[in-house]
Amino acid sequence: MRIAFYGSSLLSSYWNGAATYYRGMLRDLAARGHQITFYEPDAFDRQKNRDIEPPDWAEVRVYDATEAALREVMAEAARADVVVKASGVGVFDDELIGGVMKAARPDAIRIFWDVDAPATLAEITPAPDHALRRALPGLDYVLTYGGGPPVIASYEGLGARRCIPIYNALDPETHHPVPADPRFAGDLNFLANRLPDREARVEQFFLDAAARLPDRKFLLGGNGWHDKPMPGNVRQIGHVGTRDHNAFNTSSLSVLNVARDSMAQVGYSPATRVFEAAGAGACLITDTWVGLELFLKEGEEVLVARDGADVAEHVRSLTPERAKAIGEAARARILAEHTYTRRGAEVDALLRDTAAQKRSAA
Repeated sequence: MRIAFYGSSLLSSYWNGAATYYRGMLRDLAARGHQITFYEPDAFDRQKNRDIEPPDWAEVRVYDATEAALREVMAEAARADVVVKASGVGVFDDELIGGVMKAARPDAIRIFWDVDAPATLAEITPAPDHALRRALPGLDYVLTYGGGPPVIASYEGLGARRCIPIYNALDPETHHPVPADPRFAGDLNFLANRLPDREARVEQFFLDAAARLPDRKFLLGGNGWHDKPMPGNVRQIGHVGTRDHNAFNTSSLSVLNVARDSMAQVGYSPATRVFEAAGAGACLITDTWVGLELFLKEGEEVLVARDGADVAEHVRSLTPERAKAIGEAARARILAEHTYTRRGAEVDALLRDTAAQKRSAA
């Protein structure tokens, strides 16, 4: 099928945490015979900070962040068998959800793909006239990259016909063990952009832990932290492109994951970082959230922290041998149960079944 996918960016992870999710999902769907066109705006300096060039498994249309260019790319939705609008494009989000679904053919499959469902729901639930709220009844599916039963109930309560989580996963061709790199050496590495609904939890789980262990080395990657007060043992390195993710994850004793506020409250929302770190065989320490056991087993495949004191104690007591054992166990679990091959099979079956139902109804 021809899939028109309107998202933030396939080519750049700069201020775009969904990049590896898009790549893993869409590359697998392309391998199953689907023809992908990804539409992304030239915004937020992402095109100046590309991690990859346009791949051979997708056509990428980069359009100017102008109303004229928007109208042009929205009209192209009429060519597709499947029209997808992702959350968080960053420019013209309201115009896109209405425009591409209006342009879609009557027999096309219409999907809203939410890569930050808790935040989206917090925005649209109190706003009955929100563009997405108006569009929900006309969509075939809302797909989310997390959220579990609470998100399903919320979306379907707002009028979505069906909401299905398609969780983050691992692409073992892009995230895998590599030799350690001295640039990323440390005791605890943490990669995350600075965002308002994450900052307090970063202070709680990362900066507090660093302050408790002044003799240990903490490494912080990601955008926006340059003016944030830090303990002296925290080294900031700014944006880390996807080509360096594996080395970032394999060069330290342990790696930290901290969920954003909304995702931690809802649960069932493993970040891409969880799978990327596990895929590299890193020893992952994560803040606690409901549903973690669906992906990794506490104490054997992941270390779980309730606060910065827990994080500090994990780092203090962790030996290289135990870190290696936890990382290897996590990698084995994720490879067995949580790859984009598995996720792609889910979406492929969904699309083919839905297309068959539409043909039968016609």
